Amino acid sequence: MTLKRTVMLMILGSVVSMASTTRVLELSDRFLDIRKDGQWLVMFYAPWCAHCKRLEPIWSHVAQALHNTNIRVGRVDCTRFTNVATEFGVSGFPTILFLNGEIQYTFKGDRTKEEIVNFALRVSGPPVKQITRTESLENLKASNPLFFVYVGDHAGLLWESYSDVAEKFQPHGFFYSVSPEIARKHLTVTSIPSVFVYKENTQYIFPAEPVNEDLEMGHLNASMFGWINVERFATFPKVTRGSINQLLQTKKYLVLAVVEENKLLEIPTEMLVFRDMIESVIIKNREKLHKWFQFGWVGSPELANSIAMSVLPLPYLLVVNSTTNHHHIPEDDPSQLTPEAVTIFLEQVYNHSAPSYGGNTLPVKLYRTYFEARTSLSDMWHGNPVLTAVLFGLPLGFLTLICYSICCSDIMDADDDDEEDMTHEKKE
Repeated sequence: MTLKRTVMLMILGSVVSMASTTRVLELSDRFLDIRKDGQWLVMFYAPWCAHCKRLEPIWSHVAQALHNTNIRVGRVDCTRFTNVATEFGVSGFPTILFLNGEIQYTFKGDRTKEEIVNFALRVSGPPVKQITRTESLENLKASNPLFFVYVGDHAGLLWESYSDVAEKFQPHGFFYSVSPEIARKHLTVTSIPSVFVYKENTQYIFPAEPVNEDLEMGHLNASMFGWINVERFATFPKVTRGSINQLLQTKKYLVLAVVEENKLLEIPTEMLVFRDMIESVIIKNREKLHKWFQFGWVGSPELANSIAMSVLPLPYLLVVNSTTNHHHIPEDDPSQLTPEAVTIFLEQVYNHSAPSYGGNTLPVKLYRTYFEARTSLSDMWHGNPVLTAVLFGLPLGFLTLICYSICCSDIMDADDDDEEDMTHEKKE
């Protein structure tokens, strides 16, 4: 038995007592000795971190879901094992890393069981997974709402470009290859080779130029990269703080229907009608709008308020320029908007005739920082006024006491000097 294997068994043996309640391995600094042995999905946390505490039950479900795979799920207390956090460059909590030998991926999506599990499954295998059975493709269509497929032999410029770009987007999407014989049984195949995305029960073909030896690989890669970067999102996804940065990478206008979900993820009827109306615009006008606009909806008004730097009425329509960070809002009352009015408004946005707000200037950045700080403080006060008063009242009280002491000290010194001057005058 090798030394590394022995160390690994010692580490795993140290968590046997936890097996009855959770499948998460509690790792220590000895993890550094076996980090390259197998595949690991690790959460780096701090016990005092509120986000880490909210992630704990989800992390247990992730470990359960991945139990029958080759991926070990663990966690590291970075307040106890600071050298482990330093080794992996962890600067915030929680941080989720997937480790496979020398390869390391950082999870940057929403901290839900589904998102984390899909991330681990994507990066645990090759960038392009091959489909070899007819039923596998059928099951994939039923279980995965969005994936990319290459149809053809593993040779030629199109295959090289597809596999190269798939490696870059591996943490963010599923990529497969299939033979023409299997593909024709479940998909509409018009040319070989070809690449398409399957989403929402529809397939969209990559609009490649005729592939020949004269076509430059760099040009094809750029075209493939841009197309996959745009098509890797659903037509009308839910936008969160975890996903908005990826959506902005499309470099398109981000059209957001802003509504509010309750704790049960329910949306009031009037807001639901508004959201569905905005969705109908892209569904009916996909060929016209999809190239320039990415649609979505926001269930957390705080995210939209942070973008607009104001408290928006609900429901609302907000359009973000992902290149300049400017945002646009319709002049009409959102409750009075129709699909036709929304389409006209988006045409004005695209033609730069609609008013724009925000941007990347220094005053805007300073005001956004001020707005978010004010909003956070307000939320803290409404959530727990006593704790907020203690957190901010005590430092303010100490600062006031220090300032008072400094000022009083100067006054007392001045009085002493005045008394000495008067004493000298009397003596004279």
